[in-house]
Amino acid sequence: MTVGVGRLVAGLPLGGLSPSAAPLLVVGDAVVDRVPAAVKDAAISAFGTADKPVLLATIAVLVTLLAAAAGVLARRRLALGIAVVAVLGAAGVLAAVTRPDATALWPLPSALGAAAGAYALTLLTRRLAPGGRTSGPRRRAVLLGGVAAAGLAAGGTGRVLSGARSAEESRARVVLPVPADPAPPVPPGADPAQLVATGLTPYVTGNRDFYRIDTALVVPDVRAEDWTLRLHGMVEREITLTYDELLALPLTERWITLTCVSNEVGGDYAGNAKWLGYPLAELLRRAGVRDGADTLFATSTDGFTLSAPLAEAADGRDALLAVGMNGEPLPREHGFPARMVISGLYGFVSACKWVTDIEVTRLVDRTAYWTERGWAERAPIKTASRIDVPRSFATLRAGRVPVAGVAWAQDRGISAVEVRVDQGEWAPAKVLPSVSEDTWRQWVFDWDAEPGGHVLEVRATDATGTPQTAEVVAPIPNGASGYDSVTVTVE
Repeated sequence: MTVGVGRLVAGLPLGGLSPSAAPLLVVGDAVVDRVPAAVKDAAISAFGTADKPVLLATIAVLVTLLAAAAGVLARRRLALGIAVVAVLGAAGVLAAVTRPDATALWPLPSALGAAAGAYALTLLTRRLAPGGRTSGPRRRAVLLGGVAAAGLAAGGTGRVLSGARSAEESRARVVLPVPADPAPPVPPGADPAQLVATGLTPYVTGNRDFYRIDTALVVPDVRAEDWTLRLHGMVEREITLTYDELLALPLTERWITLTCVSNEVGGDYAGNAKWLGYPLAELLRRAGVRDGADTLFATSTDGFTLSAPLAEAADGRDALLAVGMNGEPLPREHGFPARMVISGLYGFVSACKWVTDIEVTRLVDRTAYWTERGWAERAPIKTASRIDVPRSFATLRAGRVPVAGVAWAQDRGISAVEVRVDQGEWAPAKVLPSVSEDTWRQWVFDWDAEPGGHVLEVRATDATGTPQTAEVVAPIPNGASGYDSVTVTVE
């Protein structure tokens, strides 16, 4: 009942309330913000993009257990059961008031949910007590079922109300303008059909397949009509943009491969898409950056912060305040209405989703979310390569076997990829065409496979002539490194 009523109140169409203020969600967000970085890394490693549903399910189980404990205690002494419910409500209220995007109404769902839970507990305890108005197993079952159904109905109604306010309706009305500077088409020779069919990563990552790693427990719900961006700080002229004003600017379209710093060697937290947006360098030029500034301190609508190096945002590389992804308005889970995209930097210092505020400042003056948790202040993407085909532990037939994958070194580009078998000599692979140095490149190596067990390794060389390092390091603090490898059996 507590959770259901809280969800219902959070879904009410009142100014200052948000679906994100529901008790389970504010508590979950508080947990995400406060757990050590090592715990988050372990969760991402263990559950991948399912880490957030796992957290919500865990919290729901804990709430259920506490609710059961409250019922048992109330049978002995009502005040003890109500105290447990009050603690649950207080946890939600405390979590709500500490959220950076909270309003004065955010504690209301948890408070009213706790009040409803205490009332339901009192009603059940008195009616089910000896001499109470409800007697007999059947009537007790009906009463318990009725209270449970009421809680579920309240939660379901809250979900419907939240959906009615969803940004999806706003997104559906968006018509992206024709870019003033369009991206080139995918070059001929990319995406060899036979290899893609057997597992080679396509050159373009579809929106639904694009990885999502962020701290938002639920996807922020921001309508385009309500969105604004404030650019301020160490600038001559503060700028505030509405969504319509942003779309009216001459927009640029670019292919850019994004990579998450949490990506392990051989991992799939990388994706290539066509982004539409306004160049950050031009926005900064309009504002007039003052001497001494070296950082863009960006804030998301849910309070997440990152510190992007100013030099990289303004040095002429592809760096956008993006509104489109692969020809569509940004999907909600990828930042709608707007996000930052800066080529060559890991996402935690470059790719603020749902961005609403950018302060031009100095790194020594502002500390961002992940920097406070031990990650690097500056994080250029390391040269990396991955084997997609064949999969590890595959059984293959002897003879000519295609080995294929992708390699990336954003803002530098890939000049060569090599493969070796069983620690032998490195042999060159064929590197397929790409649009620019800001995207990954597919590669193919024809291997004359002989019977037995074999280990295949890959390494790439960037366009500066620097080969990928063999040093094996974990993602924290500035990205993983080492050679990707697969083990196969040839018959």
